[in-house]
Amino acid sequence: MKPVRLPAAATIALPRWGIFALCLLYILPGLIGRDPWKGDDATSFGVMWTMAHGTISDWLWPHIVGLPMPDKGPLTYWLGAICIKLFGGIVGEPMAARLSTGIFFIIGSVSVWYATYLLGRRSEAQPLKLAFGGQPEPQDFGRTLADGALLIYLGCLGLLVRSHETSVETLQISLIAFCLYLCVRLLDGPKRRLVIQLGICLGLLTLTRGWVTPLSLIIGLGILCLYRQQTRQIKFILAALPVALILPALWLLAIRLVHPYDSTPFPAWMSWNYHQINWPSVESVSYFFKYSIWFAWPAWPFAGWAIYAWRRQEKALHISLPTMFFICFVVLSFLNPSSEESLLLPILPPLAILAAFGLPTMKRSAINAVDWFAVLVLTGTAGFIWLGWIAEQTGWPNKLSAKIVHLAPGFQPSFNPFVFAIALTATIAWFLLVYWRISRRPSVLWRAVVLSSGGVILCWLLLLSLWLPWINQRISYATVAKEVAQQLPAKDYCVEAYIGPSQRSSLAYFGNVHFAGFSDQNCEFLMLQHNRKQSEEPQLPSQYQLKQWQRIWSGHRAYDKDELLTLYRRKEQ
Repeated sequence: MKPVRLPAAATIALPRWGIFALCLLYILPGLIGRDPWKGDDATSFGVMWTMAHGTISDWLWPHIVGLPMPDKGPLTYWLGAICIKLFGGIVGEPMAARLSTGIFFIIGSVSVWYATYLLGRRSEAQPLKLAFGGQPEPQDFGRTLADGALLIYLGCLGLLVRSHETSVETLQISLIAFCLYLCVRLLDGPKRRLVIQLGICLGLLTLTRGWVTPLSLIIGLGILCLYRQQTRQIKFILAALPVALILPALWLLAIRLVHPYDSTPFPAWMSWNYHQINWPSVESVSYFFKYSIWFAWPAWPFAGWAIYAWRRQEKALHISLPTMFFICFVVLSFLNPSSEESLLLPILPPLAILAAFGLPTMKRSAINAVDWFAVLVLTGTAGFIWLGWIAEQTGWPNKLSAKIVHLAPGFQPSFNPFVFAIALTATIAWFLLVYWRISRRPSVLWRAVVLSSGGVILCWLLLLSLWLPWINQRISYATVAKEVAQQLPAKDYCVEAYIGPSQRSSLAYFGNVHFAGFSDQNCEFLMLQHNRKQSEEPQLPSQYQLKQWQRIWSGHRAYDKDELLTLYRRKEQ
């Protein structure tokens, strides 16, 4: 028997303008007005920036001004570089690169919504018919579930930072969501057009983050069809495999014809793919369970309850398909020897969809518990953000103000009335939302997650509006890059650098530092990066002798006393 019994009043959809406003409030903070963040964000921007200012060889051989980056795939970099060339002169190159991130977010969000909508209006997902009628129409039920899935997706804590970075993972998670949507349509009614679309999507995934994920999805879909006794669909899924190979093959063919920099990234790219698979280890398994609890909040409690509530209809497509996607990515995270957050990102779209089907079956007490947890925790977080900003602006409370200054030395606070008005308006809207939820106690399905999603969006908006100048001061390499540029000639030089990719990208962009390329040798300058917790003095690579080099500069970001960059000049013979 189906576990859902609902009146039509519980399936009132969110207003379209409300969903649109929530998505804008979610994605715009963090895209506008910030410097590239240290890590994958600055690294990916460096590849995009190099492509946008380079030749066809730079587009085929991803690198950061001479530092090869053959891992993952080139598709994200291509799209970001196109945005830089089209819009870089208008909004600035970092912001232009992040326009591609906004497009990826829209693709992922729309895919999650439509996949849930199609699953929710299927006959096996419908609520039980009421004795005297009044049950919701299939379209209304599907639309309400889709709204809930989107709210859960936006509320996932792990998506928050990653969805605003110019990294490969932002496109990967969107393509996975779109692939899930295509699978819903393909398993519902196989068509040649859908097979081609699925193959193209898997090919794009291969060019985004390697062939391991697409191959595992093909295997998982085949197992799912056998489990659901849909053997006819297996041939359609396998037919998508040769289509998926076309796009990577075109990239490899172009590399073979152009032969950029007299080399090819293909062997290193294949090696990176092979290293994504190993035997499960205690570290990879423990990492998943340790971090996925907060990473996938609030999706996983609702998703777990959905699997339990629908346990007697486990073969229904709205349960079995997202569960298969989830299991597939869990297995891949176990098999991957490296423990990193990017391995947890693919689980979010299927979890959000599963969680939506848990909403109609949850008891009121559980829903109220989630709501009160969201109200207390997120209101407290927003209050602390406001208190910290007041301390930054006024110097009170004294201890908190001193801590803020210590974490970003040299930061000079400034008051922006426009930013303050936006933050204040968002805070007032949050309290109105809480009042509406508590006073009216609406029976609509998405009431259980609207506070969680709204609170997360509020905290993110406050952090990336009130605190954005402070964050830029703390994590940006802009000041360091200008110091390095002052030590270098205006032109006709190169720097051989042994530093991280994000540092290389930031110094090249902010300081216009000319790093050694693929063919540059015997550079006049040498730059090293080291951690002073490990050693007081940087260790030169074995091919260099210290007596041949003169240290001319050492520096670091204002707050980071451990990381040290050192610049040497070759002594005249």
